[in-house]
Amino acid sequence: MTDSSPEEDEYVNLSQVCAVLGSQWGDEGKGKLVDILAQRYDIIARCQGGANAGHTIYDETGKKFALHQVPSGILNPKSMCVIGNGVVVHLPDLLKEIQTLEAAGVSCEGRIMLSDRAQILLDLHRELDGKREEELAGKKIGTTKRGIGPAYAAKATRHGIRVSDLLNFEMLEERLTAQYNDAISRFSSLETTLEDELEKYKELAEIIKPFIGDTMDYINLAHSEGKKILVEGANATMLDLDWGTYPYVTSSNPSVGGVITGLGLAPNKYGELVGVVKAYTTRVGGGPYPTELLDDIGQRLRDVGHEYGTTTGRPRRCGWLDMVALNYANRINGFNSLNLTKLDCLTGLEEVKIGVAYKTEDGSILTTVPACVDAIAKVEVVYETMPGWTEDISVMRKW
Repeated sequence: MTDSSPEEDEYVNLSQVCAVLGSQWGDEGKGKLVDILAQRYDIIARCQGGANAGHTIYDETGKKFALHQVPSGILNPKSMCVIGNGVVVHLPDLLKEIQTLEAAGVSCEGRIMLSDRAQILLDLHRELDGKREEELAGKKIGTTKRGIGPAYAAKATRHGIRVSDLLNFEMLEERLTAQYNDAISRFSSLETTLEDELEKYKELAEIIKPFIGDTMDYINLAHSEGKKILVEGANATMLDLDWGTYPYVTSSNPSVGGVITGLGLAPNKYGELVGVVKAYTTRVGGGPYPTELLDDIGQRLRDVGHEYGTTTGRPRRCGWLDMVALNYANRINGFNSLNLTKLDCLTGLEEVKIGVAYKTEDGSILTTVPACVDAIAKVEVVYETMPGWTEDISVMRKW
């Protein structure tokens, strides 16, 4: 990717530290923006989530890369990619991702640092994720079954395995045994065996060792040296464990709070918070979704926008832009700017609707998102209707 001239580069004035966050239910196009901005930053960091996040990006030749754990900045050969302490990492898949990048000619050697405080996501967690989801029957969360929830649960109950534990096999064995025994007490039959997991991670420890580092120290030193740091958020605010449509949420904090705790870079260091917002909305899995379109327009948006998950391949639910949810996300995060994506996908519609308020069953008007999912599910959306357009705007670069 080539840099544009300063007078044409709207990104030239971005601050030393910039975070790119999802403002809806995910899949807003964060990876594309990060890929562009990564050309202007020295360090690109992931701070939360795991392999449930999928970012599709393209190199300058048009080659497609589907990234799940490696930060999107890996295509910038001058950048350092950091996987922070707030991330849950499935090491076998991370190594496969690195191998795939290397095979495609993308050098990863010395360019990826994995926090020694990050949590390890086990195959055991993936099996537990599937079993717990099946138990929910008609009230399934719609998890990706990538083990994210059980991995964060292990962290919260203080018997999770950190990357640093790989360097001490006795510690690794003790903690892995504790997790396995806890799982077997809950589910009497497991395909994952303790012996297999121990053997696997004993081998992986040697392979992953060169990538392990103290990312908090590294990022803070880099900041003091004037290096530019870009934070790549995963998932989005409406899936936040605290602020999303709980319990139909992810297991981490994709809002600004997760950025702070997931990297260890103090709040006063951040100069730019960019909220990525799609011109319509999508979500995957279960949970209330006020502006959802269950008609031909919803299917059209799905087809035109290629709304199928990078990680799972699942068709995404589609709906109109929800300004109540967007304003809510903005108040929580304090965005400096918004990056609007996929506006061109609305081309050809006779009219475009924008949700501007919620009306409750008793006729009250809400301009914020209720805490109770039942209340969200029962609202009637108040829309503003705008005329559509037929012109092809996909190649427009100036407004």
